[in-house]
Amino acid sequence: MFDHMRHYLRRHEPKGNTLAHLKSGIGAILAMMAVGAVAVLTGLPFLIAPFGATAVLLFGQPKSPLAQPANIIGGYFLAALVGSLAVWLFPAYWLAAAAAVGVAIALMLILRVTHPPAGAVPLVAFASHFNLPLLTGVVVGGSVLMIT
Repeated sequence: MFDHMRHYLRRHEPKGNTLAHLKSGIGAILAMMAVGAVAVLTGLPFLIAPFGATAVLLFGQPKSPLAQPANIIGGYFLAALVGSLAVWLFPAYWLAAAAAVGVAIALMLILRVTHPPAGAVPLVAFASHFNLPLLTGVVVGGSVLMIT
């Protein structure tokens, strides 16, 4: 049994350069500081959980296709549209939230702008009841801030 478990406990990521990893962490700190500063200055809810996951991809795996600017901005934009439309059509209906996540993922894949953290945006839309301009402004504005 232990031999079987060893596969799951083994590290699958290759070893990297410690200095590069520290730079990735600093980049994420600076990006989150920028997004947080805009949140404080504007009073808008820019610090949303999916941005933390975006920071992992953007700074930890910057060469990944999922971490490219088109994927980050495009994925967030699509997810905001889908989430807002679902909230508008089916407010407070949990099945619509689940469907919106699936539709957002399918559209990201079809349009080749897949960004996994954006899959959470329809859930943010249902939990917060942001309107379309606010949700789109927050996710697109925040994603642009993070990649610049």
